Amino acid sequence: MDFGLSQEQQMLRDAVARCLADTCPLEHVRECSERDNPVSDKVLDALQGLGIPGMMIPEEHGGLGMTLLDAALVAEQLAYAVAPVSFLASHVLAPLALSEAGSEDQKVRWLPKIASGEAHISVAISETVEARDGAGVTCRGGKLDGTALFALDFAGADAFLVTDTTGRLHLVPANASGLEKIPLTTIDRTRSVGELRFAQVTAEPLADDSGFTAGRLRDAGRILLAADSLGAGQAMIEKAVDYSGQREQFGRLIGSFQAVKHMCAEMAAHHEPCRSLIWYAAYAYEAMPEDVSLAACQAKSHTGDVHRFVARTSTEVHGGMGFTDLVGLHYWFKRIGFDRQVLGGPESARAEAAVLQGWIKAA
Repeated sequence: MDFGLSQEQQMLRDAVARCLADTCPLEHVRECSERDNPVSDKVLDALQGLGIPGMMIPEEHGGLGMTLLDAALVAEQLAYAVAPVSFLASHVLAPLALSEAGSEDQKVRWLPKIASGEAHISVAISETVEARDGAGVTCRGGKLDGTALFALDFAGADAFLVTDTTGRLHLVPANASGLEKIPLTTIDRTRSVGELRFAQVTAEPLADDSGFTAGRLRDAGRILLAADSLGAGQAMIEKAVDYSGQREQFGRLIGSFQAVKHMCAEMAAHHEPCRSLIWYAAYAYEAMPEDVSLAACQAKSHTGDVHRFVARTSTEVHGGMGFTDLVGLHYWFKRIGFDRQVLGGPESARAEAAVLQGWIKAA
């Protein structure tokens, strides 16, 4: 049995990598990160040419009908290039939610527009993991009240998908009366996040499935955040190896010092097993849905810890240069930090995995 990527998946990965190499140099990332809205229209247009916005949308609605493993490969390449674009919420979670829980009318209205790049939907499901004091959205009589934090792919959204306290998803137009949209600044300036405040906002509900679809979105989100960390970690390892082969100290390349060799080798040894963990979780999303929640928790928690170690070690290999904007290492460092915490940090993901396996009782 072949557990590797198919030829089509390899071609997808390579096509996205080439596209980003051409359109997303580090200087462009710097320019975008200094703006209020960091999203790069140039990179988005290039990805549109590859059909990325429609990759998770069924073919009957104008998409490519691809799998979550395909999306994980794209997420890895986006992080490798620290591409300042919308992807996780707008091109993966929103299409999945509408495909799995949307009415026929909602699918017809939204999915073709998402596939063509005409519509952009932000997703706010963080409260299904951990709700901060004062956060959470209630629905009474078709009206939403409350606060949703960390709406992903926030900037330029035409609508928002939000979970209420029961786990049901609601679709809210960006221009809805009573909706307040507040941009948030996070450590990762390559992605757009916001806060939503609802005051008797009319919403369009998706299927009432007792939170099943919201749970599926949480699993998919965790897997893609892990894949994003994988791509960022790969970039940081390669940069550390390249730098150690150029920087001289005491008349020798620092890469010839055994301590530096060990640091680079240890990063690679921790990093590479994460790839199969993430690929399995992404494969399980469609093929073995009964296993995906546990696999997603394991992938999210393990890669979060591994790539924090990679980020720190790569910075140490660079010495003082690792803290400068000249090298730009901080873009990958901060992206890994964002991936680690969104939709639950390693500790909460491990606790959830323990509950799923019956080791402890749910809190």
